Amino acid sequence: MKAALFKEKNAPLSFEDVAQPIPGKGQVLVKLKSAALNHRDLWIQKEQSLPSAAGIILGSDGSGTIEDVGEGVDEYLIGQSVVINPSIGWGKNPFVQADSYKILGFPDHGTFGEFITISKKQVVEKPEHLSFEEAAAVPLSGLTAYRALFTKARLRPGEKVLITGIGGGAALWALKFAIAFQSKVFITSGSNEKLERGLAMGASSGFNYNEADWVNKLLKQSGGIDVIIDSAGGDQFPSFLDLVVPGGRIVNFGRTAGHIPSLNTRTLYWKQISIFGTTMGTEDEFLSMLDFVHKHRLTPVIDQSFPLDQVNEAFARMERGGHFGKILLKIC
Repeated sequence: MKAALFKEKNAPLSFEDVAQPIPGKGQVLVKLKSAALNHRDLWIQKEQSLPSAAGIILGSDGSGTIEDVGEGVDEYLIGQSVVINPSIGWGKNPFVQADSYKILGFPDHGTFGEFITISKKQVVEKPEHLSFEEAAAVPLSGLTAYRALFTKARLRPGEKVLITGIGGGAALWALKFAIAFQSKVFITSGSNEKLERGLAMGASSGFNYNEADWVNKLLKQSGGIDVIIDSAGGDQFPSFLDLVVPGGRIVNFGRTAGHIPSLNTRTLYWKQISIFGTTMGTEDEFLSMLDFVHKHRLTPVIDQSFPLDQVNEAFARMERGGHFGKILLKIC
């Protein structure tokens, strides 16, 4: 089968023929139709040491059909259209993942290939209203946004939400989830074009974070924010303490803008602000997220789809940062 392999740090992925995997006990073989890129894949290429000389097939998100099953798995599943849950082995504690927890695509083989073997527990029937491409754009970013909004921030209907860096997959899912939950949503971006597209999706107001007075403008217009969903960190994070109302909640799941500098401790405790870190989510949260997507007939925002053999061109687009929505790979 054809696959895109991570074989060298800070180098393009290698597109090669590799052996088609065989499902083991409790596993299914999925013929992948589509996969999606995540910033995690970029960080792996830049930061991780290769665990195997043969290379690793990257990719956390994917959808397709079950082609074969291993021992102990009912054959009636063959032919079923599925979406893959990339959150593997969370553990028994819903508050934090176990030490053995893994995300699909590193260090184990992921979805940037024509086939994948994976535990039956990690596949869920594809929501019927989604195409294979749309379904591939859901798992990692949808799960991350869902846990951030509903498990960590405990969003309530009617609350005011700020979503930073609109344009990324998780930020756009957070926007869709919050609007479906009847929240008033504000957004930020360094691109006025992305702000306009976010407003067209239902955001109430947008603010360019490159403008020096954006915090004061947002505070004046909103009267204060209940929940901030942030995927960047960086120098602007301390200003979030001024933006939230007393008792406000701030949730972070990314570092695209770098580490967070010092915070005003007095503001933090006097306003009784809660700051949460989160990543991915549990199996129950994944199922709840898909139910939410199905109930509200939500579809992802897709930026562009590339053939699998153009995976490096797809990553180049992601690294340039001009995309709006998920970047996909069409596999078959």
